Amino acid sequence: MLRRLAEELATAPGPIVVLHGAGSFGHPGARQFGLAAPPAADDRAGRRARGASIVAAEVRRLHLAVLRDLVAAGVSAASVPPATLAANRAGILEAFDAAPFRDALAGGRVPVAFGDVVPDRAWGWSILSADTIAVRLASELPVSRAIFVSDVPGLLAPRTAGPLRVVPELDETLWERLRPAPGAPDVTGGIRGKVSAMLALARSGVDAALISGLTDGELSRAVRGESVYGSWAHARPPDASGRGGDRP
Repeated sequence: MLRRLAEELATAPGPIVVLHGAGSFGHPGARQFGLAAPPAADDRAGRRARGASIVAAEVRRLHLAVLRDLVAAGVSAASVPPATLAANRAGILEAFDAAPFRDALAGGRVPVAFGDVVPDRAWGWSILSADTIAVRLASELPVSRAIFVSDVPGLLAPRTAGPLRVVPELDETLWERLRPAPGAPDVTGGIRGKVSAMLALARSGVDAALISGLTDGELSRAVRGESVYGSWAHARPPDASGRGGDRP
C-alpha cells in the first residue's frame, strides 16, 4: 500500500510537502518511555534519553521505507528530520525552523518529514507529531489544502443502528464531544488531536480532509484538488480579530 500511495503522490500537479506519522514504529515506545508526558519523579537518570534514542531509531526505519517508495515512484524526496529544526517546551512546540522545507521546495524537491522525538527545553525530550508540524507549516508556507490519510474514510459517527456513517463536516462542537479511545497506543492525541489540527488549519485558511488510503485513487484525486469522500474542515474566513472561529 505504501508503494501505491507514493505513486499517487507522484501525480500531484504542483509542489507538495509529505508528512507521515510514526504509527506502530514509534507510538508503543513513546508510551513505554513516557515521552508524551513530564518525566516521572522516580525516572532513572538517562532512561528518557535512552527511550528517545530507541524511538527515534525506529521512526527512522519507517521514514527510510517511505523515502525509498517515494523515490521509486518518481518523487524527488528530500528528508527533513524534525529533531534537527524543532524544539518543544513541556510537550508544546516552541521553536521551529521552516527554512529546510522552503529550501527543498525552491530546489524542486518534495520535503518529507515525520512525527519525531525532539529536544524539549523543560522535559529533555518529547514528541512532536506530524499533525502539529502540518499546522505550523500552514503559517510558514503558502498552503491551500492538507490531506490526512488514514485506514478509515473519515471521522466515523457514533454507531447507533444501521451502517457506519462518516461525518462529512468537522466543527468545534463535534471536537468537544470527542474522547480518546481508552488504552490506545497513540501518544499524539488520537482522532481528537487530528481533528483539532484540521480545525486549526481551517482557521488559517486551509482546507483539511481526512480520507481513506485504502481506496485506490483517492489520494491522487485529493492532491490534484478534486473533491474526495471523507471528513472535511473547510477553510473559513477570519473574524474581526483575524482568526477564523473559536479555538479548540
